[in-house]
Amino acid sequence: MTHRKHFTCLVVDDDAGFAAMLAQVVTEEGGQVKTCSNLRAARAEIEHTGFDLVVLDNRLPDGTGYEFHQQLQRLAPSALAVMVTGVPELGQAVELTRNGLFDYLTKPLNVADFIACLRRVRQRLSHPGPADGPDELRGDSPALREVVRSLTQLAQHPTATVLLLGETGTGKDLAARMLHRLTHGGKTPPLPYVPLNCSAVPAEMFEAELFGSEKGAYTGAEKRREGLIEAAAGGTLFLDEIAESPLPQQAKLLRFLDSHEYRPLGANSLRHFTGRVVAATNRSLADEVAQGRFRNDLMYRLSVVAIRLPALREHPSDLEMLTETFLSQLAEKYGRKRPLLKPADLEALRRYHFPGNVRELRNLLERALLHTDEAAAWLAFDPVWLSGRPAASGSAAAAASAPPPPPGRELNALELQEYNLIQEALRVEDGAIRRAAARLGITHQALMRRLGKWPELRNVPAPRQ
Repeated sequence: MTHRKHFTCLVVDDDAGFAAMLAQVVTEEGGQVKTCSNLRAARAEIEHTGFDLVVLDNRLPDGTGYEFHQQLQRLAPSALAVMVTGVPELGQAVELTRNGLFDYLTKPLNVADFIACLRRVRQRLSHPGPADGPDELRGDSPALREVVRSLTQLAQHPTATVLLLGETGTGKDLAARMLHRLTHGGKTPPLPYVPLNCSAVPAEMFEAELFGSEKGAYTGAEKRREGLIEAAAGGTLFLDEIAESPLPQQAKLLRFLDSHEYRPLGANSLRHFTGRVVAATNRSLADEVAQGRFRNDLMYRLSVVAIRLPALREHPSDLEMLTETFLSQLAEKYGRKRPLLKPADLEALRRYHFPGNVRELRNLLERALLHTDEAAAWLAFDPVWLSGRPAASGSAAAAASAPPPPPGRELNALELQEYNLIQEALRVEDGAIRRAAARLGITHQALMRRLGKWPELRNVPAPRQ
């Protein structure tokens, strides 16, 4: 297999000696390297130069690599990111890799592991495309083929707004990325793909986050702020969990979708967006309208072009192929041999209802892999994790469907009580983070911090009617 001969790399670490060692290894592997010791300098370098790869420490003088990774996806959507941290956190590692982090390494660093990582980076850069990573809709069932056919057809209309519907974990984010690739793949420089989780932005900051703001537009606005619409210019803006967008801002969102024009906070003139908006929700917008939480006219505007992602139980013929694919990807991600899945365990998966769909399947396999000895030939899959859950009903089903506490982390009595309360609130509120926070009597930001600590709680299934 051929690799790209050269690539550009930014190393961000406040330990000058360690950064120099990383830079030397990168150089020996064909990289052209710059180093910086803080996130402010990293932002400036990325905005000025752009890089194929960013190697991040987690704890830096002016913030964390964990937080910066989200910004990096907007600053340089095509850049690969690797974190090298001296304070590893399993839950954080899982969340970051689900959100596009290429690799997660720990200090003291095994240089051979870092070299292997760099060679995978070169392989990815040499052969970009859907087959390189986990961000691809996979399946050969008629249901999945119909989704891919619809996405391929829509790719011919690069400014048409698209609404993706489906249960939690069906792959709506993957469908959005696939539509972006089908529409803009192969263009140089690559056009931006900018995601926004509408539930993760405080209501008072939603407008500034989306539309941007001018210096002095509000208290604390010390400089001009680029909004996500501007960042996505020419490419794709993905509004995930659109049903959670604040009701007072929905009229402005509707006007933007109608005209593709927007006005940053504090600006005097309108600006035009030349790209596609993709929205997604796992809830019925009609029900949200009936409850007074969503505008009727915005629902109709979004529903002009809608694609429904099928639940995993609706295309069970894809289960074995998905299992094989995920195990291979996870083994590569953790740099280890891929174990086999016993036929009896595969059969247990086939019998399971999967309320969390494809995402839940991947999470179950990742949990199992982390519990499997590296020398083991078979995956240490425990069917007890699934026992009783598919056939349960009512409150029993809700309790059985709940995710277990984070793997590898013991919770004290107080933490376990908090974990269970959050889990129940999210289930009752159908995964709506703002409403769950209100039910718990805490702020939206406080709940988001806890979900950062326990990201698997985002996959809590809603109660079945």
